[in-house]
Amino acid sequence: MSDTVKTSRHGPVTLVTLDRQHVRNAVDAQTALALYEAFLAFDADTESSVAVFHGAHGHFCAGWDLQAGAKMAEAAAQGKGPFSELEFEPADASPLGPMGPSRLLLSKPVIAAVSGAAVAGGMELALWCDMRVMEQDAYFGVYCRRFGVPLIDGGTVRLPRLVGMGHAMDLILTGRKVEAAEALQMGLANRVVPTGTACDAAMELALQLAKFPQRTMLADRMSAYRQWDLPLPEALHQEWERGKHCIADGVAGAGRFAGGEGRHGKF
Repeated sequence: MSDTVKTSRHGPVTLVTLDRQHVRNAVDAQTALALYEAFLAFDADTESSVAVFHGAHGHFCAGWDLQAGAKMAEAAAQGKGPFSELEFEPADASPLGPMGPSRLLLSKPVIAAVSGAAVAGGMELALWCDMRVMEQDAYFGVYCRRFGVPLIDGGTVRLPRLVGMGHAMDLILTGRKVEAAEALQMGLANRVVPTGTACDAAMELALQLAKFPQRTMLADRMSAYRQWDLPLPEALHQEWERGKHCIADGVAGAGRFAGGEGRHGKF
């Protein structure tokens, strides 16, 4: 286990904690690798259904550690830098991103519990998650705009898909601060909760997801991710191919409904 990335199991939920307090949980190369390994381990854990990702000490993640980055750039200028290790081909099964897991498509959902700053690469990590539970005084922002640092952990891809091109261009070009109320309005946040409660609220949500029939939920989730580049007929076909294996589960669920379970939208 890394000193800066800690994991713990809570029943069917894995909690992944980013802990670099002195830099508001900014990520350096070692921490990126630790995050990557932690989420691959979660994905391989057959006893864990959902992960919650949060930052310790009141901040989600302030992005890439620019001081560490400056040292890496100096080393790279001398031919000693590790940047080449981050090159990847789209066909790579488990590509490592500069922020760690940002190029992975896991088989199970991850919920971000966002407190304090989730900016630059930290915002990209939050975008990588399936859902974002945000505290009322937390904030997003492409703060790296000020320093000419590019978005290379999915920000230019996931943000337009999540909030639409208009909102995305506003945030990408200006780098401005986005507080919780606006984030909720544009669809960047899924839930806004009181300060200090994001992790608890995300854990509660994760436990709710873990109670659903998992095979069907995961098939629907993956279909939603895989449909982006497909023409409509192919997207509908791959939805059927994933869903048809779960029809027996649906028939069993219909039987439970007929027996009185879950009436009137009750969960």
